Amino acid sequence: MHTYIAMWSGPRNISTAMMRSFENRPDSFVSDEPFYAYYLNKTNLDHPLKDQIIKKYSTDLKKIVDYLCGEIPNMKTVWYQKHMAHHLLDFENLDWLGNFKNYILLRDPKEVILSYSRKQKIQDINQLGFPQLFKIYNKLDCNGLAPLVIDSKDILMNPKPTLNKICMELNIPFYKEMLAWPRGKRDSDGLWAKYWYANVELSTGFITYKQNINKLSEEYRNIYTECLEYYEYLYSKKVCIN
Repeated sequence: MHTYIAMWSGPRNISTAMMRSFENRPDSFVSDEPFYAYYLNKTNLDHPLKDQIIKKYSTDLKKIVDYLCGEIPNMKTVWYQKHMAHHLLDFENLDWLGNFKNYILLRDPKEVILSYSRKQKIQDINQLGFPQLFKIYNKLDCNGLAPLVIDSKDILMNPKPTLNKICMELNIPFYKEMLAWPRGKRDSDGLWAKYWYANVELSTGFITYKQNINKLSEEYRNIYTECLEYYEYLYSKKVCIN
């Protein structure tokens, strides 16, 4: 049996740590943000390493989707695909997601904004993925394919039971290898890893959750309020961890 998993998140979550977790399974192949070059090419946003990313990776939407729906590489039986929700620009043509077990990874928008704004200025809510996660959830839900919703705080507070629950919901076995991984870089990491992945490259497992007690600057207050509405809706759909 072959399983295709599409994980949808916004930036500055534990999405890369989750990719590490799945890559450490013996049965899994992982892909790191396969729509990023397409997104940068379409939007022309000024992101770090933009030109190099566009040059190295495919910007053809159809070719990317065909690849992601194709044969799982390296003779593996699980394909874990880490996606940023805001990299999707066409929300009218998502039928291909029916080929996947989809799940959404959430993080409190305050913590997202505090983390992201240290790296890059936030111009509007669409940079943070919350509206896009909302669209993905409802598009799939309308087709009877409501995605699994997980809050990253649950993973950090209770890694083993939460990962076990995720695996059960995705109908794949849990492996203890998902709880820890070797420190360092990965060939599977995108070119952008040198800018964004310093912390995860030093990690050997999930860090213990610690609430960020810093205050939001006033310039991000309205964006936070917008994000919170989407977050609370999706949070109400999240799976309960017993």
